[in-house]
Amino acid sequence: MAPKTGDPDRYLHVRLGVYQYHRRVPKSVLHVDSRAPKIRTTLKTGDLALARIKRDAMETADDEFWASLAMGDVSENPRSRHQAAVLRAEAMGFSYRTVSAMFQHGVDVHDLLARLNALGSSKPGSLAAEAVLGMVDEPRLSVSDAFDVYLTEVKPAELIGKSETQKEDWKKVKQRAVTNFIKQIGDVPISTISRDQARKFYQFWMGRVAPEQGRPTHSASSGNRDVGNMRLLFREYHAHIGDGDRANPFDGLSFSEKVKRTRPPFSTDWIKNEFLGSEKLLGLNAEARAIVLMMIETGARPSELANLGPETIFADAEVPHIAIAPRDDPDDPREIKTASSVRLVPLVGVALEVAKLFPGGFPRYWNNERTLSNTLNKSLRVHGLLQTKKHTAYSIRHSFEDRMKEGQVDEELRRALMGHTIDRPKYGLGGSLALKRDALLRIALAFDPRLVAAGQARRS
Repeated sequence: MAPKTGDPDRYLHVRLGVYQYHRRVPKSVLHVDSRAPKIRTTLKTGDLALARIKRDAMETADDEFWASLAMGDVSENPRSRHQAAVLRAEAMGFSYRTVSAMFQHGVDVHDLLARLNALGSSKPGSLAAEAVLGMVDEPRLSVSDAFDVYLTEVKPAELIGKSETQKEDWKKVKQRAVTNFIKQIGDVPISTISRDQARKFYQFWMGRVAPEQGRPTHSASSGNRDVGNMRLLFREYHAHIGDGDRANPFDGLSFSEKVKRTRPPFSTDWIKNEFLGSEKLLGLNAEARAIVLMMIETGARPSELANLGPETIFADAEVPHIAIAPRDDPDDPREIKTASSVRLVPLVGVALEVAKLFPGGFPRYWNNERTLSNTLNKSLRVHGLLQTKKHTAYSIRHSFEDRMKEGQVDEELRRALMGHTIDRPKYGLGGSLALKRDALLRIALAFDPRLVAAGQARRS
């Protein structure tokens, strides 16, 4: 096979001014590809640029189809047989549709004739005929097996750029929905899930979100996340196997989120007196304490600070700052929560002193934000630093936002510093680093030097 980076006109031939796709079937699959020994398919265009685009699609489909054939006798495995049919249909220029789907809303005569013409001399019952005419029924995969397909075939691209921890967190949320569904309904074939079964799962969550008696045990957002992930799995799995028009039994099932529970901010006085004006923070290990102190004057998320490195901490710059951005290292990638979360945050007050002390970041919590979160919340509780039972370490970030409001920092500047979306077209650079620094200097808080000195003594 010629590499895709080779001849730009590979497999292209012209006959009577119309381009055709000619390609030899590999020897390893000659006995199972009815188009052998050579594929000849018209591309129905005399435009070279368009012919190349169509050629690329057919080339990719053929490569995938032959790879599936090379894995073994597809007739022995219902899923492999169905997958081979989907790939064969794509290789012949058609989307795979089961025969029942073709006739469900009336026959598209033009599409049916095109499919019949494409078969040419292919024998009835051949792989080509089964693929183009949709004669291979979808495999009856269980919910758990369909979830495996979703993880390994449908969504791998979505995991590119995530760290291992982020991948685990991404999978954990979706796995929870599948696990809860199987516990309530059973590991049924995903294609047979009925509206009644979907509603039964919804009612299971209703009992947690809005029970007839007693207090709710879970938030509406938790229920919506589980039901939504089952809706997504059903839709994307069926689209993947060529049945994207199938009615989704989870559609329209959701819970109202009129009141969202948010973490309360620490009051400014609490930050001044308990965090920065006492010795209570000395009970935390040096890196955890440093991250708390940096949160106070940057408002950054704990996970963002945990993954700062020497290339993102600029304590000696003309305007000292940190850069919160994706990590592009192919061996150790990490993505940022949203595009708006990518930002530069000036360092002032205690945050600047911490950055000078930890110019290489916080290796103890690198790619380990879950441990950091557990450590912070436990330590703050043990040392009497949580203002109420509803406060968490993350409340420090909300306090930073409140302090900016109280300091009359411009709303757009506040959003930029917090990493929030700005709800209007962006113009310019959103304010220089110096402008942001000057805004933060107005709200910077005094701190007990012992909090930083303790970190210096630990490192020396």
